[in-house]
Amino acid sequence: MFLERISKVQNLMRSHNIDALLLSTGADLPYFIGYEAMPLERLTMLVIRDEGHPMLVIPQLERARVAERPTIFDICEWGETEDPIEIVVTALTGSVRVAIGDTTWTRFTIELLKRMPNIDLSRANPITSQLRSIKSAEELDRLQLAANAVDKIAHRLQNGQIELIGKTEKQVSEELGRQIIEEGHNKVNFAIVAAGENAASPHHEAGDRLIQKSEIVLCDFGGTMYGDDGVGYCSDLTRCVWTGNPPQEFVEMYGVLQEAQSKQVQEATHGTPAQQIDRVGRKIISAAGYGDFFVHRTGHGIGVEAHEEPYIVEGNANPIQSGNVFSIEPGIYIPGKWGIRLEDIVAVTKSGPLPLNTVNHDLATY
Repeated sequence: MFLERISKVQNLMRSHNIDALLLSTGADLPYFIGYEAMPLERLTMLVIRDEGHPMLVIPQLERARVAERPTIFDICEWGETEDPIEIVVTALTGSVRVAIGDTTWTRFTIELLKRMPNIDLSRANPITSQLRSIKSAEELDRLQLAANAVDKIAHRLQNGQIELIGKTEKQVSEELGRQIIEEGHNKVNFAIVAAGENAASPHHEAGDRLIQKSEIVLCDFGGTMYGDDGVGYCSDLTRCVWTGNPPQEFVEMYGVLQEAQSKQVQEATHGTPAQQIDRVGRKIISAAGYGDFFVHRTGHGIGVEAHEEPYIVEGNANPIQSGNVFSIEPGIYIPGKWGIRLEDIVAVTKSGPLPLNTVNHDLATY
């Protein structure tokens, strides 16, 4: 797997006239070599030339965390009194066009440019995202496994098996996190729990507010499930519960959201411009009078990161492709009153859209 990915990225580098890739902290490292670097002030850098073995420049004290794969990459460790930038500079000898990962610390980039002022530096993302955004059959299986796990939790939530009334948002968030781990994830990425008026904030941080009867509770949660190869794949799901009998106004608003999300899923076919998926749902929500309250894009790609390309948003005219996997999550947020969101992860296949999340889409009440 890793050899194939390295070979593909080197082919892309040559087609883009890129001499070297520099990948530091973030998701690119585990994707290409199965190692996730800690975000430290000590430099970790994978140097990939357009041919030959990549080299991982790593602090000596982190060496024990690396699963050595000598057929895939070489390791160059540096001690506390050594200069890791100089090691990278030496590895780049002869390189002119260099692409660097988005999440590389600025201090390292600036220091590199001081040492190599004549290099043509660009972003690595246009190259790496071409590979990462098209999932293999194995990757799709792993994303499906993660989606199945959070579906089980959502099913319990919808059926009253996760206590809400009388609990704080934070307590429910902690319970969702516990179940994410229990269902096979290795890490909780987020567990948003927003009650009542707090649900109008899309990224609300769960706090000490008590959940009461007769109000909305929005739950958006997911984690990362790692394989034996050191690569993790993410889940992400949103469902809403009304604690009691919802007012008719709310039922009708949720119906609009449900229709919009369903139409957007149907639109997720190979060759469709990403922005068209956003437009389909936004048109329905706007026609119902809620257009000003749909304040974010429709979705984001998912894989080794919870948010990655492609982004399903107005302005992205790139056609989605078979192998893309992304969220479809329209929302309506009325400040000071309530908010709702409905989210599934959807894979684009040659035969059409494949929702990885299949748990009930109806508004749950209890």
